[in-house]
Amino acid sequence: MREAIVNPETTEKKAETEVETEVKPKAKGELRIQKRLQALSDRFLKSTVSRRSFLKYVTLGTTTAAVATVAKVNVAEAFELPDLFRAHYKELTPEEKVKLFKKLEAETKKKHGVDVTIKDYPERKDVKFVYALNLTKCIGCRKCVDACVKENNQSRDPQIQYIKVLEMENGSFNLEKSNQHYDPETVPQKGKFYMPVQCQHCDNPPCVKACPVEATWKASDGIVEIDYEWCIGCRYCQAACPYEARHFNFATPQIPPEEINPNQGYLSNRIRPYGVVEKCNFCSHRTRQGLLPACLEVCPTGSRKFGNILDPESEVSIIMREKRIYVLKEELNTMPSFIYFFD
Repeated sequence: MREAIVNPETTEKKAETEVETEVKPKAKGELRIQKRLQALSDRFLKSTVSRRSFLKYVTLGTTTAAVATVAKVNVAEAFELPDLFRAHYKELTPEEKVKLFKKLEAETKKKHGVDVTIKDYPERKDVKFVYALNLTKCIGCRKCVDACVKENNQSRDPQIQYIKVLEMENGSFNLEKSNQHYDPETVPQKGKFYMPVQCQHCDNPPCVKACPVEATWKASDGIVEIDYEWCIGCRYCQAACPYEARHFNFATPQIPPEEINPNQGYLSNRIRPYGVVEKCNFCSHRTRQGLLPACLEVCPTGSRKFGNILDPESEVSIIMREKRIYVLKEELNTMPSFIYFFD
């Protein structure tokens, strides 16, 4: 019988392959961190920044990532790193969330002089939230705008408003000719109708696809979330949104202390930091507890309806079956969870 001829190079390569297969793949959290650091590097390279700023973030990020890989340590605990390197919401343990929320509460107290409570309101597995708005009844009073600003701790200076109300001529849906800045003495004006627009919480959200670091995602209950601590402020999501529903904090939000809502959700109405994108979150700190959105509760005409589309007896399910439905920019196939209807 002939002996098999052994090729030393083949044997060596095979051994190397076997060793590689024994190495466990990196945790999803580590891959997410690498992805975020790469996006940050790209952002700084494409923008006009000082050499000092570039070295501060890129060098620090590269160094700490390398240390974490070699030493296999918890970077957040081993180093006093900026919030830039905090873990993604999806990777936080219950204990880490408690610790983080306490830290953010202390920071809010220091910055704004107000005691607040920050909690986690996780997605619900048994519902699919849908918002419906009656264009026949809306009178354009903007009370929903004011309620949203107060409930969600939106900046007063620079001003941020999640809801914009468009005034249009009856019989027309020409958004290009709509008036967002109407200011008559009384509303509604004769021959006009009003369309409030906010985040549509799309089932096929272009903003989620545009985010280079997974800072925004679609939750199973229909809400499009943002992890403000993970957002790098590139504004790609803002550019991708066809509804102009996302807003960027160009400056540190200013809110009178007496107007701050102290009951806050980590992913919803807590005071957002400078340099991140924010938007309507369906008042998730309320709706995930069985309450209604603040904008709905304040509406004087009952134009707004909210509920679980999976429940065939809910108001939104009945509206979907029995009313004339209008989907804003339906041709884009974003599949909004915010619909309009007529009586």
